[in-house]
Amino acid sequence: MSTHAMVKAEGVHKSFGPVEVLKGIDLEVAPREVFCLIGPSGSGKSTFLRCINHLEKINAGRLYVDGELVGYRQKGDKLYELKDSEVALKRRDIGMVFQRFNLFPHMTAVENVMEAPVQVKGESRATARARALQLLDRVGLADKAGNYPSQLSGGQQQRVAIARALAMEPKLMLFDEPTSALDPELVGDVLDVMRGLAEDGMTMVVVTHEMGFAREVGDALVFMDNGVVVESGHPREVLTNPRHERTKSFLSKVL
Repeated sequence: MSTHAMVKAEGVHKSFGPVEVLKGIDLEVAPREVFCLIGPSGSGKSTFLRCINHLEKINAGRLYVDGELVGYRQKGDKLYELKDSEVALKRRDIGMVFQRFNLFPHMTAVENVMEAPVQVKGESRATARARALQLLDRVGLADKAGNYPSQLSGGQQQRVAIARALAMEPKLMLFDEPTSALDPELVGDVLDVMRGLAEDGMTMVVVTHEMGFAREVGDALVFMDNGVVVESGHPREVLTNPRHERTKSFLSKVL
């Protein structure tokens, strides 16, 4: 196993025009760790997540995934941006699950899961299909393989989206509030799938409002506010005994 962090952020800054959204983020995610990011809307959590796979470009600092710079290569003390094709190649190793499921509406569940391995990795359709069916079984949807997204509930669509991300065999999974768009009774099925991934040793960075999930499944937790890391530690410790007044105030509203 690699000795370095799976994700390492050093002084990461990100602005949108005059608005500074990330103001120097420093953190590390160890291999096999479930790393939870919590905080109010607009605190920079989702932006940071999108920087990890270079969907957003950082303005300053360094961001590494599995020991390699994200989006850049370093020569001497200068950074050079990678070509889009090189970024895409690296992004294959990072699975991302969004709030919205972004499934292809004209494809069945199994076709959605097969698509990237066939198009990006050049797998045969037979191989990709067999693996897609295994993954749908893993997320509890073996019986829905032939259904189109419009025939699935929101929770089922999100589980197909997770299976689709896993089809690329990523070494890191990013979850951006994966349950926030779901009806409350559908949340549990999605969290159960994520729990299973954690048990299998998948490294996960999860932006979430599900404090119960963070407490039970998380290995590390960061509370972000206004573009900075306010507090970090073991989830149970932070959620039970927050040290910072801002953390206490936030948790008093959500717990």
